[in-house]
Amino acid sequence: MKKSKTLFDNSHVALPSVDLYRGDCLAILPGLAGPFDAVVTDPPYSSGGQSKGDRARGTGDKYLNSGATKFPDFLGDTKDQRSYLHWSALWMSLCFERLAEGGLMIVFSDWRQLPVTTDAMQAAGVTWRGIAVWDKTGGARPYKGGFRSQAEYIVWGSKGPLQGERYSPGVFKVNPQAGGKLHQVGKPLPLMEDLVAACGPRILDPFMGSATTGLAAQMQGKHFTGIEASRHYFEVALQRLKKGAGQAAV
Repeated sequence: MKKSKTLFDNSHVALPSVDLYRGDCLAILPGLAGPFDAVVTDPPYSSGGQSKGDRARGTGDKYLNSGATKFPDFLGDTKDQRSYLHWSALWMSLCFERLAEGGLMIVFSDWRQLPVTTDAMQAAGVTWRGIAVWDKTGGARPYKGGFRSQAEYIVWGSKGPLQGERYSPGVFKVNPQAGGKLHQVGKPLPLMEDLVAACGPRILDPFMGSATTGLAAQMQGKHFTGIEASRHYFEVALQRLKKGAGQAAV
């Protein structure tokens, strides 16, 4: 009897200083031992529309300008705000359990989901420390009759007292296209390098996308554990980190 294909296969691939898992992070996180020194992640925002119909549209329709480079849609972006809060608190709780004492949780958000994200982080047990800003400079989309959507937000906190010695900025001015993009809403590599530099040696990203966080960790000699639900983006991440591992070995 032919085995049916499942949406998530929970597969695991190991590379030097890299562990990658394909599947739903809610299923995979309980099996990870940790501890991790930081969770650095950019979850789906589920904020591309105010109505049920808008949220159900493909992510490319919601987040990309016309004429922009087309990338495959990503999963998990159809929740309303109430379910997004519960879901966020759940995955953050699972990550919190695997954080080392003093470990950082660093989570991206847009303006719509900013209050929900700060609530979820505190509900998960994290000590909420503040909000940093990613200033997209001139690379942000204009808004006719209003203000340019020029920023996204970095909600951060810790598991207990802070233990790091580094002083990091509160505003990161980086063009969205810096370093190239392999994902619809991928963050620029220079931005992720700055964030990863503030963290200890073991990084967890439960929504790794194209693994820009993983590449930043790899470049800094840190161990990266990434989880991705999309089959397409898991493969993109795997090939990207394989290439990075080869370059590091030269």
